[in-house]
Amino acid sequence: MSTTRTAIASHRGGAILWPENSPTAFRATAALPVEQVEFDLHLSADDVPVVIHDPLLDRTTEAKGPVRGLSLAALRRVRLKGTAGEVVPSFAEVVEIFRPTAITLRIELKPDAAGMPYPGLLPRAMAVLQAAGMAGRCVFTSFQAPAVAEAAALAPTIWLLAPAIQQAVGLAGAIAMARALGIGGIGLRVERCDADSVAAIRTARLSAGAWAVNAAGEIAHALALGVDVFTTDDPVTALRLRESSSTPRQGPQEPGSA
Repeated sequence: MSTTRTAIASHRGGAILWPENSPTAFRATAALPVEQVEFDLHLSADDVPVVIHDPLLDRTTEAKGPVRGLSLAALRRVRLKGTAGEVVPSFAEVVEIFRPTAITLRIELKPDAAGMPYPGLLPRAMAVLQAAGMAGRCVFTSFQAPAVAEAAALAPTIWLLAPAIQQAVGLAGAIAMARALGIGGIGLRVERCDADSVAAIRTARLSAGAWAVNAAGEIAHALALGVDVFTTDDPVTALRLRESSSTPRQGPQEPGSA
């Protein structure tokens, strides 16, 4: 049995504690003893990877419209809500925050406002990572299996299994698809994550993770299951609960969790 602890990924930089996907959140996360930081990639109008969750600017910034509709220079003038004038960060800027740390970058490849993959997003992201010497410290995730499969030859990968997909194809079907596509792990929404599902994923020699693990009870549940990694908007509480938990993580290591 492995005695390695379940890894904690600060989701969107800790969205309960700080403005999501903001430089403030990332700097705060960089000071924590978490194993991963999770964030989301879109492309600007001039094909620069930028870090923001939604394909639209409306919810988290003072601007409106698609991220893809503005150049990086224009996005540099778009202020993030809840911050002291911070703007949408480029991927390169976020990489630089974490480069001096030991934290692994957990990068979600997002689709555009029409739900379509951005042409060239993955190679442009890899170019940024390679330039910073960080290509070996990343994990790519997506809810879209083809996007994860594309990244599988380049880095560790995790397919985030949406409950609707899990319901439609069943966990066994999802596991078979992940193996066929060369994907390294499956992440389940926390309320659909139990001992049987974790065991089934690991039996297929895939890593088992959980996402949307935010409330204290959800964090305790993920820790008790000993999943390889989970994402949480409250990494401070997760770290505290992990410290008080004696449950080791079993089975294969989550890609990029070390």
